[in-house]
Amino acid sequence: MSPLLLAIIFVLVGLVLLIWSADRFVFGASSVARTAGISPMIIGLTIVAMGSSAPEMLVSASAAWQGRLDTSVGNALGSNITNILLVIGAAALLKPIAVSSLTLKREYPLLVLCSLIGCYFISDNSLTRAEGILLLGAFVSFLCLLVYWGKHARADDPLIAEINEDIPEPVSLIRALLWVGIGLVLLLASSQLLVHGAVTIARYAGMSDLIIGLTIIAIGTSLPELAASIIGILKGEDDLALGNIIGSNIFNILAVLGLGAVIGPDQLDPMAASRDSLVMIAATVIMLIMSVRLGKTQRINRTEGALLLCSFVGYQYLLFTALA
Repeated sequence: MSPLLLAIIFVLVGLVLLIWSADRFVFGASSVARTAGISPMIIGLTIVAMGSSAPEMLVSASAAWQGRLDTSVGNALGSNITNILLVIGAAALLKPIAVSSLTLKREYPLLVLCSLIGCYFISDNSLTRAEGILLLGAFVSFLCLLVYWGKHARADDPLIAEINEDIPEPVSLIRALLWVGIGLVLLLASSQLLVHGAVTIARYAGMSDLIIGLTIIAIGTSLPELAASIIGILKGEDDLALGNIIGSNIFNILAVLGLGAVIGPDQLDPMAASRDSLVMIAATVIMLIMSVRLGKTQRINRTEGALLLCSFVGYQYLLFTALA
């Protein structure tokens, strides 16, 4: 078997195991938390919310540990771009996404702020350990803010109701701990497998560490968000679907970038600051503009979804023509 074919198999197996193990880890951790008496709402806002970003976090840590910070940064930026252009675009194309005023007032400003902070930190073509610590500190603060919002949410808040419905049913403590252990071990192993395979493919294709993070890894680790958002939209859970994407993007900036910088601070490919961070900011602002309709129903319609998808295809074309 050729090394390239073996690398492709590593990537595919790594992605499948990464997504499955993240789900099992969240299932076990949620059950342990419920056994400890933590409210389902707090579990949903923290453990379950972090679960969708667990693949990005583990891949980022693995890549940074191997001295490939560009792959880690590409994963964070690329996942955010993919979440907006591909995931939101595909979901809106299937069914227009209603945007609540609470999301506009609360989550969007935080997303824009975190995106600007992340872009500022990489604007000098490097990430330091101090910047990573600041990002991780902001991540912890964000989790505390989520808990505060949850505790002070209105009784009729649709997002809280949808979150509670998504909490896994509890199982015995022993079984829950077993799933936590299995999930964690497989998360670590599959992230190593994915990064190893992706790096091998990159060498054969002449791709940089940044490009491999922006494309294969970013798209692969965004598959859980794509599936969850489409299912949520079709079930009429627009607040939860959009909230998951916004929350995941905030997690990617604060936790994924932060973790990579703490583990392996280094210089960055200049294109991350001059091209990809700007695309991420542009995509975030465009999604915000599409969501705001003064005097009208706030939603992202099918036409706008198609525009987002076309932008995603255009961005991928831009990345791969850069290899020529």
